[in-house]
Amino acid sequence: MSLAYFWIVLLGCLSLSHAAPTIAPTVSPEDEGLAEGYLSRFYADVGVTNSSVRRIVNSSFSQDLQTMQAFFGLQVTGVLNNETVEVMKAPRCGVSDISRYGHFAGKPKWEKRLITYRITQYTQDLAQSQVDATIAQAFQLYSDIIPLDFKQVNSGTADIMILFEGGHHGDFYPFDGANGVLAHANSPGRGQGGDTHFDDDERWTLTQRGVNLLLVAAHEFGHALGLDHSRDRRALMYPNYHYVNTNGYRLPDDDKHGVQALYGSRTSVPTTAPKPQPPPGPDPGPEPEEPTEDPNPDPLPNPRHEQCSRDLVFDAATSIRGDMFFFKNGYYWRKSATAGGIRFTKVNTKWSQINSVDAAFEVPSKDVVYLFEGRQYWGIRAYAKTVISGFPKSLTNIGLPSSVSKVDAAVYVPTTRKILIFVNNQYWSYDEGRNQMDFGYPRFITQDFPGIGSKVDAAFENYGYLYFSNGPRQSEYDLQCKSVIRVLLNYGWLNCY
Repeated sequence: MSLAYFWIVLLGCLSLSHAAPTIAPTVSPEDEGLAEGYLSRFYADVGVTNSSVRRIVNSSFSQDLQTMQAFFGLQVTGVLNNETVEVMKAPRCGVSDISRYGHFAGKPKWEKRLITYRITQYTQDLAQSQVDATIAQAFQLYSDIIPLDFKQVNSGTADIMILFEGGHHGDFYPFDGANGVLAHANSPGRGQGGDTHFDDDERWTLTQRGVNLLLVAAHEFGHALGLDHSRDRRALMYPNYHYVNTNGYRLPDDDKHGVQALYGSRTSVPTTAPKPQPPPGPDPGPEPEEPTEDPNPDPLPNPRHEQCSRDLVFDAATSIRGDMFFFKNGYYWRKSATAGGIRFTKVNTKWSQINSVDAAFEVPSKDVVYLFEGRQYWGIRAYAKTVISGFPKSLTNIGLPSSVSKVDAAVYVPTTRKILIFVNNQYWSYDEGRNQMDFGYPRFITQDFPGIGSKVDAAFENYGYLYFSNGPRQSEYDLQCKSVIRVLLNYGWLNCY
């Protein structure tokens, strides 16, 4: 099961990101130790070690520090300074900033309709009757919209055990005092699945003052039902605590859709929006069966065994009519948007002219996908998966210099109609509307995309965000804010749990 937390640091498009921080002439040994521990705890999944002897000058430290600075809207310097230390000292969530996309891995959920809960220890900040009523109200936010019922019991072991206690409280995740981690909850499952703990060092209230119990409880019960943190800043499941008026409070749409995707709707109303219709064009007919793997040996190793490796590096990634395609060593994983499964296929059994894919992007409005290999690229009809007449074409055809022998990554941005093409530590911007390269390129990646690193191995767009892979690490990027929203690992897209 997964453990999730609630924090109170606010992120987003902040004016702070435009302020030039003052580089501290000296950083105290205490602050160095704080920074070491901070990155070790919150960025450990991407290579930060727990070693106490690694120093601030370490290049790995600098890279992780850059990611942290970009994540919080600080100017990205890779140098520890007073502003960065202050953010590290601020109250925040106890879970790592390296996370997976979507619901909890494996989409755990309760397999019965009646869920019991028991409060074994109460806070002294509120009357017991107030706590009981508020906890019941938090559960009712969910039972109003999904076919689950919640019942409080006063003895024995319930499905969800709830307590208020500070510091060490019987698990491996002690609370850190007032104004720090507010609460945490386990995802659904046997044993301690769904169990929810509130830090009793906070001042629990039913108003705007202190910490509002209804909002935190409803957030944590979202975790106990199987919801992970949301990217939508308006959502209850957004990881940062933010007070809103609780009079007549209902779950925001993002949370409602998320929990209904797991459990269905309490009514007969469809739980998901209808799939958008494809643009006008030839009838694609039935979807052909995915070709089987070519049994012939390959010059590069078959990457099937790497699917759930935390070190998985993608060669390229793109969407094709809603499905996600992740390329590696002449193969690809296809993640279906409807069936939910993963299919593994060799590239040239699908597109006979192409052996391996270096970069890929889709232009949905044209129903066309472009695949790059070496100095050439192909246009593919998305609905038919066939190569368009006249391809392949040379990279120079789109304005890249003849010195470019390979494209590392490419992505189409629907809001700007720009195609971003990455080569080594630079990128070009191609205007899809004018069919020509924009003036003033190439530019350095670090100059325009702070926090994602100096190289992009794969890139794609999904639900308005850009995803840039650099090695096994992937940055979820808000182009409008020019900031990293969170950092993930590539393998999290491939149903690994």
